[in-house]
Amino acid sequence: MLLEQSKKEQVLELIRELGVLRPRDLVTYGIHREYLRRLEQQGEIVRSGRGIYLLPDTDLSEHYTMVEACKRFPNAVVCLLSALRFHNITTQAPFEVWLAIDRKTWSPKSSMLPLRIVYMSDQAFSSGIDKHQIAGVTVPVYSPAKTVADCFKYRHKIGLDVALEALRECWRERAATLDEIWHFAKICRVSNVIRPYLESLV
Repeated sequence: MLLEQSKKEQVLELIRELGVLRPRDLVTYGIHREYLRRLEQQGEIVRSGRGIYLLPDTDLSEHYTMVEACKRFPNAVVCLLSALRFHNITTQAPFEVWLAIDRKTWSPKSSMLPLRIVYMSDQAFSSGIDKHQIAGVTVPVYSPAKTVADCFKYRHKIGLDVALEALRECWRERAATLDEIWHFAKICRVSNVIRPYLESLV
């Protein structure tokens, strides 16, 4: 009984530390996932999605779906409309989580989470990633400047009007400098496309 109690305490301590817990997180500690089920039955933790557990009083911010997506797919980066929303430089309110993944890796699949996957390669994938802490989870999100450049690169997916709004809002909110946006525009190979719009802001 004492052993069972100590295992439950370990699980609760882990979930306090990590913010969000998945069954596979317990493997490292030699704890069986059965303890998650018991703690859920006792109301000490709640399941917010398939294989996602948290404390009942966890602050579920508007970005919480991003947390679940990044916990489930740790090699992905929040991008485009979801990144714009995170940085508050858009009027768009996407119901899907937009994730970038390396072109050379597998495509994540989830029946529980609404995802939009964008494939990026090399420097375009690895550049401009900021790490944010949300509910105790590290969430990688492209910076405002990189996100604006991405919006122009993927303007056929999201619409040129969304890219232009992102650029204007980013400039108005001083979320990034024109030099920073230009830097990522070159990495994303959209410098010729974005140049006239940048010049119009000067």
